[in-house]
Amino acid sequence: MNKKTKNRILLVEGNDDKHVILALCEKFNLPETFDIIDCKGIDKLLEQIHVRFLQSEIEVIGIVIDADSDIKNRWKTLKAILILQGFDLPNKLPLNGLVVSNKNNIKIGVWIMPNNQLDGMLENFISFLIPQDDKLLPIVHSTLDAIENQKLNKYSLKHKPKAIIHSWLSWQENPGTPMGLGITKRYLTTDEKTCNTFIDWLTRLFT
Repeated sequence: MNKKTKNRILLVEGNDDKHVILALCEKFNLPETFDIIDCKGIDKLLEQIHVRFLQSEIEVIGIVIDADSDIKNRWKTLKAILILQGFDLPNKLPLNGLVVSNKNNIKIGVWIMPNNQLDGMLENFISFLIPQDDKLLPIVHSTLDAIENQKLNKYSLKHKPKAIIHSWLSWQENPGTPMGLGITKRYLTTDEKTCNTFIDWLTRLFT
């Protein structure tokens, strides 16, 4: 973290989020005007928010979290925390991501994966980036469905998006490629509406 970026931070849940966002920033040539902080989980991220606002020179705080199984409740929880920091927030998270400032001119940004409207997680966002004409994805779905029908799946159904994307990545040229590297290697397309909306949100937040 350098002096230029220490007051402009993006809080994320984990390492995968960090490397996916770094790969997207590189792909779209976004300037390095902020630091991405891996908070090691949603609970620690939520706990950190108040502490970050205590930093005397903080300028911008971005937050990227998963909706998981209840996006409305996730936004309700986050909204309650941010209202205490003097932000006037809408009842519903904007579809293009939240960017707003408080009376102290601190800017806050919120993006709830995958797209601010659906339940899900980072892996759902990444699944949007699989090319539409991809021939492997239908096979991934049918394979996992067959495994589940036979009750052979070790993963819980709420984590099926993880099973889908990592199965798909395991069938690429370099099996086991992480999601962020999948963007760099162009296995995944970035010419996709949700991806471009996310980049626009980052740009609005940190410029």
